Amino acid sequence: MSLEAFNTRVLPVKNKLYRFALRLMGNQEEAKDVVQEVLIKVWNRRDSMHALNNMEAWCMQITKNLCYDRLKSKTYRTNVSLPEDRQFEDPGITPDNETERSDSMKKIHQFINQLPDKQRNVMQLRDIEGYSYKEISEILKIDLNQVRVSLYRARQTVRENLVNINAYGL
Repeated sequence: MSLEAFNTRVLPVKNKLYRFALRLMGNQEEAKDVVQEVLIKVWNRRDSMHALNNMEAWCMQITKNLCYDRLKSKTYRTNVSLPEDRQFEDPGITPDNETERSDSMKKIHQFINQLPDKQRNVMQLRDIEGYSYKEISEILKIDLNQVRVSLYRARQTVRENLVNINAYGL
């Protein structure tokens, strides 16, 4: 693989790799380190890249494996969470609406973070990153039906938690 091919096939997915690593690691610096490691691994294996059909799925799989390796190591222990600093700019939103939206997003992030690993990863890849079921199956190395079931269960759990919290005002 030439530098041009690397720039056109691998670098465009860098942000997706980062978001996925951030979801798994829960730490921006760790996620950046993982993505950097992935890019180095891909570059070092550039001579065998011509045989790959889906470069993006392969990169996501490497990212997942590196994140799991780091999480399993004895030196790294943390809870996985999404960054809470996301801002949605809309001039028509009042401070009350913004506070409600912020609280709702925090609750949704908490519910997603409480999901089992497989459900959380499938939900991240499908609903946030926009991968197809087949690509998710390749990335996570699970059956296509498991992808569908895990996504359904994850969405159902988050939905039920939101309904419960809104119905009971907790």
